[in-house]
Amino acid sequence: MKNSKTNNYKKITTEMKFLDTDKKNNVLQSMIDIIDAKRDEILAENKKDLDAFERDDQALYDRLVVDQDKIDGMITAIRQVKGQEDPVGKKISELKLENGLEIINKTDPFGTIMIIYESRPDVTIEAAVLAFKANNKILLKGGREASNSNKVLVKCWHEALAANDLDKDWIKMLEMNRDETQEFLRNPTEKLDLIVPRGGERLIEFVKQHAKCAVLISGRGNNFMYISPKADWAKTIKVMLNAKTDKTSACNALDNILIDSNIDAYADKLKDLDAVLSKAGVEIIVDKKTKSVLSERELMENEAVWKEEFLAMKILIGTVDSQEEAIDKINENSGKHSSIIMTEDKDEALTFMEQIDSAAVYQNASTRFTDGGAMGVGAELAISTDKLHHRGPLGLKQLTTNKYYVFGDGQVR
Repeated sequence: MKNSKTNNYKKITTEMKFLDTDKKNNVLQSMIDIIDAKRDEILAENKKDLDAFERDDQALYDRLVVDQDKIDGMITAIRQVKGQEDPVGKKISELKLENGLEIINKTDPFGTIMIIYESRPDVTIEAAVLAFKANNKILLKGGREASNSNKVLVKCWHEALAANDLDKDWIKMLEMNRDETQEFLRNPTEKLDLIVPRGGERLIEFVKQHAKCAVLISGRGNNFMYISPKADWAKTIKVMLNAKTDKTSACNALDNILIDSNIDAYADKLKDLDAVLSKAGVEIIVDKKTKSVLSERELMENEAVWKEEFLAMKILIGTVDSQEEAIDKINENSGKHSSIIMTEDKDEALTFMEQIDSAAVYQNASTRFTDGGAMGVGAELAISTDKLHHRGPLGLKQLTTNKYYVFGDGQVR
């Protein structure tokens, strides 16, 4: 037992070792070179996963696909992180007290971050590159549907670490079934400081139920657009189409439209929405008020449909009688991810944006911009819908915590 404790202590000490920026960037450059050289192998392993996948869930299948563009994206993500400033050890604040104590608050690594995710092999790259540059060890628990893809990408990481004389345990893939994962969350066999689940509600609830350490929620989408009476209609159609149809499998895609009944030519505009969405191949369901105009459209089954994230070419159109009603409905039902108001009135937009409980709120722009790269963060670990400790895209800077350094000269209290 004594030896076991000693070994565990050494392991934790190794994990928390601060690496200098050049060492970390050298690993990332090695990773860029290795992925570029192993394109054919990565594609071949991904094909094994695609061939074995039963395409009963198109959104999950779309996220599973790795092609040359996706590999280019992985390399770009690594290169972006390599070029970003090292976030560790940055001074947040400094204070000298009357008693002589010098108190400095600095950024600090979390330690070990576990990512539990479904389908997307590119998370194996983007999650690990961010966590590593922020000096964290990372545990990757991907879905079995992406097993072959994840294995070959983790092998690339291990080659890059070894090429720079670093232990491969900095980035580790966990191969566990559901029961084993549940037991690991309850009683982790190694140091664990933070868990980030990336996936649907069932996965998130599973992690929240069983985890014993901090969980940072990367929530579902279920995003709303409110069309104000002061909206520019041509602009509304343009933004709505992009938000709904650009990438339906993304968590930042649009799911619900609320149109204000006080808008000029309300019925005509509803019919225009219906025609534009139908032409784009979007399935439309409506609430009771909207069905009085769009009588041929399917009526929503019940109020619970407002809480659904479709991840498909499907949308729910509803009618509200005021901005206040729209705000209440969005706050009650959305995934707290992204919400849009279409209006030309800045004051009206600001009221909406202040009162909506979402990680990102928009005036006259698509929800598809809720993305690390699009928002200038660079590669992202996830989109956090949590309020502790960060909300929105989780980039490099957000993968640190803080620590107080207190320098004294014998002071006592």
